Amino acid sequence: MMLEIKDLKVNFQPAHGPKTEVLHGINLSLNKGETLGIVGESGSGKSVLSLATIGLLPDTAEISGEIIFNGENILTLSERERCKLRGSRIGIIFQEPMTALNPAMKVGNQIAEGLRLHRKISRKEAKKEALHLLEMVKIPDAKRKMESYPHEMSGGQRQRVGIAIAIALKPDLLIADEPTTALDVTVQAEILDILDELVSELGIALILISHDLGVIARIADRTLVMYHGNEMEQGETERVLRQPSHEYTCKLLSAQPRRTRINFNITPPASKGIE
Repeated sequence: MMLEIKDLKVNFQPAHGPKTEVLHGINLSLNKGETLGIVGESGSGKSVLSLATIGLLPDTAEISGEIIFNGENILTLSERERCKLRGSRIGIIFQEPMTALNPAMKVGNQIAEGLRLHRKISRKEAKKEALHLLEMVKIPDAKRKMESYPHEMSGGQRQRVGIAIAIALKPDLLIADEPTTALDVTVQAEILDILDELVSELGIALILISHDLGVIARIADRTLVMYHGNEMEQGETERVLRQPSHEYTCKLLSAQPRRTRINFNITPPASKGIE
C-alpha cells in the first residue's frame, strides 16, 4: 500500500472564535499505478484533505489520525522532512498554473531549476531533461516553448508545464487539485488523457480532486465522495456512479448537465435530497 489515511480529522482554531472541525475521520488507501478520484462540492473538504496529505496546512490546523506514505507517518515528520518529501516523492498540480509558475522566468528554466536543485545535475543535463519532460506532456514545438514565459502560453499549455514540473523528480504520488477547472472541454480532455498516460507509463499513484463527476469518471479507478468534511461513500468508480449507495451521491449525479450524464452512460437515480 503506497498511501493509507486512517481516521484523519482536521480542526482549525482561529485566534478568535470557536474551533471548527473540517474533516471528520477520513479513511482511504491508494496503490501504485492507481487513480483515486475525490469529488464533492465546494466546502466539502477535498482540498483540505490534499493539503493535509502533503503537510501544507497552516499552523492553526490541529490534525489527528495517520497519513502513512510508503511506510512513514507524514504527521510525525519534521517540517524539513516534509519539505524533502514534497516534490521529490509527492508531486503537486495546482488548479491555476499561472499562480504556481514564476511569471519572470522562462518555463524551461523553471523545470530545470528543480532538477538541478534536487538531483545535482549540470545545467546542460537539466535543460535536456526539461525538454524531454515538455515532450512527455505533449507541448507542441517543445524546444521553442522552452524559451517562453508563462504569459506567452495558453492555459492548457501552462497546465502541461505544471504537470512537467510535478513529475520532474519522478514522484511516487501525484496530487492534482482541480487541474482542469479553468480549461475548455477539449483541453480538459487532453490534460486528463496525459495524466492517465503518466499513471500507466510511470507507475505512479494519482489523487485527482474535482467537483465534476465527468472528470472523475474519465480516469479514476476508485472514487471517494465527500460532503462537509465527511466521507459519503467510496468504491470502484463504475459502481459509485452507476449504483450509488448514498443519497448525496445521487444528488450529485442528478445535478450533472445532461451531456455529462450521456458521457457517463448512466441514468442518475432519483434523489430525495440531503437532510
